[in-house]
Amino acid sequence: MKNAFKRLDKTLFFLTIILSIFGLIMIFSSSSISAVLQYKVSEYYFFYKQALFLIFSLILSFIIFVIPTKWYRKISVVGILGIILVLVALKTYGHVTNSARSWFKIFGFSLQPSEFAKTFIIIYLAFWYGKKKKFASIYDTFIPLIPCVVIFFLVASEPDLGTAAIIASICMFIFFTLPFNKNGWMMLLKFGTITSIIGVLVFLNGNTEILTSTQASRFNFKNPCSRYLEETGYQVCNGYIAINNGGLFGVGLGKSTQKYLYLPESHTDFIFPIIVEELGLVAGGVVLLAYIIILYRTLVIARNAKTLSGSIIAFGTFAYILTHIIINIGGLLALIPLTGVPLPFLSYGGSFIINLLILIAMTQRVAIETKLRKQGS
Repeated sequence: MKNAFKRLDKTLFFLTIILSIFGLIMIFSSSSISAVLQYKVSEYYFFYKQALFLIFSLILSFIIFVIPTKWYRKISVVGILGIILVLVALKTYGHVTNSARSWFKIFGFSLQPSEFAKTFIIIYLAFWYGKKKKFASIYDTFIPLIPCVVIFFLVASEPDLGTAAIIASICMFIFFTLPFNKNGWMMLLKFGTITSIIGVLVFLNGNTEILTSTQASRFNFKNPCSRYLEETGYQVCNGYIAINNGGLFGVGLGKSTQKYLYLPESHTDFIFPIIVEELGLVAGGVVLLAYIIILYRTLVIARNAKTLSGSIIAFGTFAYILTHIIINIGGLLALIPLTGVPLPFLSYGGSFIINLLILIAMTQRVAIETKLRKQGS
């Protein structure tokens, strides 16, 4: 363990710890009022649960630091098939929250299988593609994506379009980082894939009648304060109010007014406006800067990895974090439809923090193995 810690990416490690602790503080600040008034529990309820998940995730991370990535191969296919079966079972035995059957209730805890699906997809693609020497045929390139497509549709049908979009983004990002042979056929496939994705997004935006009423309403995301009585307008407009209240330096930690049930899900999807309201735009900018550094260090690990499997793990982690940031902040600023996904390290969510820190730990293991190979050579 000591030798593994010496070879960690220290910048990534300390930023992970700092943001996780900061997130825990902000979860308490943003949830204390709603815990008492809305959920009828102790003001510390969400803080204690998140602290428990965070401690468990950190212990698991230290275990992952010393496990060679080649061992992941043994669970890659079993894991991806297992998560498909779990998502199918969710259709019958899942718990409905916010109109989506996305959760299992187990011993008082809620587990979201679609979060674990993202992690298993990255592991599966890393070790399926990692054993390939070339990507010159459709079989080599597209057949491995079939289980991912199945998972995408299972998650989208819950319905959870935000998580489904993140799964698609992770798969697409990994797909375009593969070392394709530079021939016309593969370039045509790349172009066709991008065109298809853009076409689907345009089609959905212009044909919202094929979606449920809740899903369709999320595509009407512009000018939220002019739609204050609509759900998406109400949420985003109150986020604007929180950000405006904060100004440059905030009203003070714990002194938010929007968390008094004006801003729904203030400790999950909308925690960033509470951070800005209490600590100011300066603090919000520092958070964004920390994200940029984390993403940069993850990309460095991916580019320096000595194996394709290791590189895909790090690239997948990069895509996971980046898409969560873009979809969360883009939605609350009304730049894209509001889909309700957590913000990395900061939002409340047990399944999310467990999977996020697992992926960070796996990326750190790739960095450790890269340094070991360099020292061995």
